[in-house]
Amino acid sequence: MKKENTAILEMLLCATLWSIAGIFMKLVPWNGFAVASMRSLIAGLTIALYMLVKGYRYSLNKKTLTAGFLTACVYTCFTVSNKLTTAANAIVLQFTSPVFIVLFSALFFKTRIRRADLLAVLCTLAGIALFFFDQLRPGYVAGNLVAILAGMFMAGMYMTVGELQGQERFSAIVTGQFLTFLIGLPFFIATKPPLTGTAVLSVLVLGVFQLGISYILYVKATAYCPPLACCLLGAVEPLLNPVWVFLFDGERPGFYALIGCVIVVVSVTAWTMFGREKASV
Repeated sequence: MKKENTAILEMLLCATLWSIAGIFMKLVPWNGFAVASMRSLIAGLTIALYMLVKGYRYSLNKKTLTAGFLTACVYTCFTVSNKLTTAANAIVLQFTSPVFIVLFSALFFKTRIRRADLLAVLCTLAGIALFFFDQLRPGYVAGNLVAILAGMFMAGMYMTVGELQGQERFSAIVTGQFLTFLIGLPFFIATKPPLTGTAVLSVLVLGVFQLGISYILYVKATAYCPPLACCLLGAVEPLLNPVWVFLFDGERPGFYALIGCVIVVVSVTAWTMFGREKASV
């Protein structure tokens, strides 16, 4: 029981660290790809150092490369969406990933969709639609679409990383970090972002704490914390993220986006609590 309690605390701390992404990304006046690149470089080095200290071997195979590629797509899309739309929109739309797991399972693995699954999908899609009602500026629309892509890629990441063992999971995440670094590196070089003290410190916090240590905690927690509990505790992220940005940056999501946020978070959380355990996904 002690290990289970420790795992729950690790997952809770992980979700809290994830939630600081929005506010620190707003403090970095760089192109989204450049932020993603440097953030993941630092996070990759942080996780690689942890693996070295623990004596974990790096494994590169088809499974870890696939999971790493999807992970890189998540990191890149999420960071870019934070630059194009509100932090609340970016994180909540990414939080739709469990619903995409249902859809992908039905499309690619011919898994039967139950009524509870269909209801969760429809409610979530209704919530997503509200995000576009009061933010019709081209940038916000593009940012919302990229955030939805992040949710889709995250679904694929969960489905592939979930098939790996402990050390392989670390290998996949490290691979994803360095792929993200390579994807964004040309943008970092081309845009020549200003290396101010605030920007550099913010990227360091994002890389070491928000993405590096958080994913170390996540992989550790999954060994003893049930997937259902991990998913529920992960809901702390979309709840805290817009709070930090509002308190420290004054960014307010629109009225319809707030309603959509409630619908998405409640729908996904309720489905996770009452429907997912009995689902065949």
